[in-house]
Amino acid sequence: MRRAPAAVLVALALGLMPAAASAACPRASLPDIEGQVMCLVCGVPLNLADSPQASRERDFIERMIDRCRSTSQIKAALVSQYGPRVLALPDDSGFNAAVYIVPALMLLLGAGGAALAVRWWSSRGGGAPAPAAPALSPADARRLEAEMERWER
Repeated sequence: MRRAPAAVLVALALGLMPAAASAACPRASLPDIEGQVMCLVCGVPLNLADSPQASRERDFIERMIDRCRSTSQIKAALVSQYGPRVLALPDDSGFNAAVYIVPALMLLLGAGGAALAVRWWSSRGGGAPAPAAPALSPADARRLEAEMERWER
């Protein structure tokens, strides 16, 4: 059995190295992160912003992606660079937790109020009965019968 020359083995190892490195690299992408962070000047998500500050933030994110950082690492770096205002969604602890809790409570209160209103309306019993139709005179009854026979033909 022949042994492969060392140069071939080195070339194979070097050729496989980028594939192995890319497999270990987290899959962060600019479009994904742009929707999760804000432009500090425009006050809108970065994917909607068109300002010099937005371009600087995009460049920062792309450099972090090139350094093989994950989405959470990039967001943490953005916060350390620009402050917590850069995040589109606030932190879910402390006072900021109200952003998540208050809408859920309002939804539950609304559903409970609707259920109570339906119960109250159904327990009212429908109120007074509808008035009966007035009785027809014999002449009106004959006219009505004649009209109905004419339309049935």
